[in-house]
Amino acid sequence: MSEFLTRSKYLAYYLKKLEFSKFSEFLKYASLQTGKSQSYLFSDAIKSVYKYNIGLMDYFIFHFYQKDDEERQKWVGTGYKYEFDLRTNPIATREILENKIKFYETYKPFIKHSYCTISDLRENNEKAKKLFENKSGKIVVKDSLGQCGFDVEIVKAEDYTIPGLIDYMNSKKFDLAEDFILQHEAINQLSPSGLNTVRMMTMINDNGGVDVLGARMRITVNSHVDNLASGNIACSIDLKTGKIDGNGVYSNITKEAVTHHPITGIELKGFQIPMWDDIMETTKKIALFKPENRGVGWDVALTENGPDFIEGNHNWCKILWQLPVNQGLKNVLESYK
Repeated sequence: MSEFLTRSKYLAYYLKKLEFSKFSEFLKYASLQTGKSQSYLFSDAIKSVYKYNIGLMDYFIFHFYQKDDEERQKWVGTGYKYEFDLRTNPIATREILENKIKFYETYKPFIKHSYCTISDLRENNEKAKKLFENKSGKIVVKDSLGQCGFDVEIVKAEDYTIPGLIDYMNSKKFDLAEDFILQHEAINQLSPSGLNTVRMMTMINDNGGVDVLGARMRITVNSHVDNLASGNIACSIDLKTGKIDGNGVYSNITKEAVTHHPITGIELKGFQIPMWDDIMETTKKIALFKPENRGVGWDVALTENGPDFIEGNHNWCKILWQLPVNQGLKNVLESYK
């Protein structure tokens, strides 16, 4: 298939999945910022899909409306990342990352918290019983195939019996239940509204070793999930020190980056991620555990007992990777072709 036809296919997909209210909001905002008409910006966004292999929303999130051609060429967009992921994480091997139940079963040595499937609950086995005895008194229920934290809820264990939880999960089409993780006190002070995780991006290099491409702190803002798509912030982390080294950014272009947490007021830059050496060491170990998936974005919760791996993403977010450093990083991926 020619490049033009491929990107036309991508464009059709972007339009099908487009959140038109947000697109319209961003379009109006960009027009006010630049003085350019909305029709011009819309046309430029369409052209950019073809020229730079980006998504329609990428055009706004990466502020392409303020960038020249040379700068635009540097950014990894949706189409480019999709093609890169197909090469580095083949469809035949990525299922252990797409399905959270398979992920937990495959990477069991790296999972500290308890979990069970809806089948375990129906059998009323030890896994199910253990779930109701976790220290937090809360249970996280989710769709094992869910994305971006949209299919996740937190319930109180005392409010449910096992049959009652089964009924509730069935009503929501959830198939996985797990402990509500008690995060490290330092992280909890930073933002107690939800579980805050570190996204570690790794690549298996040509020598069979692990390259860490970046680390980002995903921080909740009055939310029980920490995804950027849910209105939260993210910061870059210095790989050598484990300290946050930048401001907190939103994926919503109408919101300015913040120097302090919007709720707790804690300063972000210089914040030390606990147990950083342990995180780095364990991340390299898990990356080598199943090296057939070369490029993975690992979500790591920080507990008093060390890092606890929540999931691995074969399609790790190019927005979360690039936006906190305000830099297009396509040159990094180019070396792994």
